[in-house]
Amino acid sequence: MTSPDPRRLQELLDRQDIWACLLRYTRGVDRLDEELLRSAYWPGAIDDHGVFRGPIEEFVAWAFAGHRANHQGEQHYVTNHVCEIDDDVAHAETYFVMVGRNRTGTPVTLHGGRYIDQLERRDGEWRIAHRVSMVEWTGGVTTPDLPPVDRKENGVVARDRSDTSYDRPLMTPERLG
Repeated sequence: MTSPDPRRLQELLDRQDIWACLLRYTRGVDRLDEELLRSAYWPGAIDDHGVFRGPIEEFVAWAFAGHRANHQGEQHYVTNHVCEIDDDVAHAETYFVMVGRNRTGTPVTLHGGRYIDQLERRDGEWRIAHRVSMVEWTGGVTTPDLPPVDRKENGVVARDRSDTSYDRPLMTPERLG
C-alpha cells in the first residue's frame, strides 16, 4: 500500500475546512448567532447580497434585523459546491435554498441561488473574504393541509443559543423522561 500524496491530502483538508466555513455561515444566520456568523468571514470582508453591499460588520446587523422582522424562523441549505484552491486563496460556487417562515403574508417563502465566494486561508484558517449572493428564483408556499407538528418535550426550536442543537450533553435524564 502506498502513502497518500501529501498535496492531495492537504487539498482534502482544505476542502473540508472550506465546507465547514460555509456551514458556520448557514447555522449562524439561522440561529441568529452573531459570533458564529462572524466566524465564517474575515474582519473587513465584503458581502454583496444585491440589496445590501458592504463590510461584514454591517452585514450581520442588516441580515439579523431583516430576518427578525420578516421571519419566525428560516433555514439555509447549501447543496452543489465547487471550489478551486490556489495556495491560500479559494474561489467557490455553492448553490443554496433559503426557506423562511414569514410573520405576515405568504406563510413560507423560498429563495434559491448561489453563493460566489472568495475565501482566504490566514494562519491556517479558511474564511470568506468576499461573497456575492445571487438569488436566482423566489417563490412561496401556502398553508399546508397537514396538522401542525406536536413538539411535545423533545427539544427547543429557537433562534438563539437556547436551541436544542447547542445542548451539551444532548442526552440528559430530563430528556429521557
